[in-house]
Amino acid sequence: MSKTYKIAVIGGDGTGPEVIREGLKVINAVSKVSGFKYETINFPCGGERYLKTGDIITDTELKDLRKADAIYLGAIGHPDVKPGILEHGILLRLRFELDQYINLRPVKLYPNVYTPLRDKGPDEIDFVVVRENTEGLYVGNGGFFKKGTPDEVATQLMINTRKGVERCIRYAFEFTRKRNQEKKLTLCAKTNVLTYAHDLWWRAFNEVGEEYSDIKRDYAHVDATCMWMVKNPEWFDVIVTTNMFGDIITDLGAMIQGGMGIAAGGNINPEGVSMFEPIGGSAPKYTGQGVINPLAAISAGQMMLETLGETNAAQRIEKAVIAVLQKHLKSLSAGKMGYSTSEVGDLVAKYAVE
Repeated sequence: MSKTYKIAVIGGDGTGPEVIREGLKVINAVSKVSGFKYETINFPCGGERYLKTGDIITDTELKDLRKADAIYLGAIGHPDVKPGILEHGILLRLRFELDQYINLRPVKLYPNVYTPLRDKGPDEIDFVVVRENTEGLYVGNGGFFKKGTPDEVATQLMINTRKGVERCIRYAFEFTRKRNQEKKLTLCAKTNVLTYAHDLWWRAFNEVGEEYSDIKRDYAHVDATCMWMVKNPEWFDVIVTTNMFGDIITDLGAMIQGGMGIAAGGNINPEGVSMFEPIGGSAPKYTGQGVINPLAAISAGQMMLETLGETNAAQRIEKAVIAVLQKHLKSLSAGKMGYSTSEVGDLVAKYAVE
């Protein structure tokens, strides 16, 4: 008897609900041919509710989210809400409370998708970034002294624990082995300057690496990583890195794979509830126009199914996305695709069941 998955849906702000609607359309289509069942539970977390009630995520909602098999998130960000409130109250709270200690970001260029890198194509741009997701500067350990005066001091500490670093690195080694391509794992850090925190990363990387003789170990400073991602992206298979550096290089990765319209990511707790989302923002200026590109959200749904173990369904979605890109879309940009948001979802759903 097939399992019925409980998928928590947070449409979020702006065009978030629109792209998630198309993602669920595709998931519904593949569920019928791949033999799994699911039910959705909607959570109205986002800017509109915050403005009306002051609530971001209630304790009751958090308790219910813990019971889900996965979380499917649209986008967070409202033009009338001060930056940081929703991001900390929803994104960071869920990552920390649900211990989603891995941020997983595939950087994969599909055929017929433009990349700004000259002479590079799908064969050269295909790697994955494993970003530590619950430590580093994002812990928010710091404060102000004499705020608002000429003598103001602001501090924010980078927190790295052996447990947090090691479990991220171990996940990356296991992922590299499972990916089974070049079987090369690159540590991206800054050991020549951050001589305490990144010495811990360096030691853990090499000590854990001794258990994975089949995986080649590599190292690059973060500035060099950015340079090589542009010049020779084919050098990378899997990159493991810190929270802050991962945040930066994954946006660069999104650009070389075609832009935010195709980039998806997962916030992973391998032993608990994981959350999946398109990388792009809420794009409020396009809300309700039916012109936003839903492919990143659809690909996030693909990642969710892959993580849940529904490999056949995930493969169907990826093949369908590639087919739509090759046969239909003129562009990934909003309003320039040649199709509406819902029409793109219809096309992916159609190819996914063929």
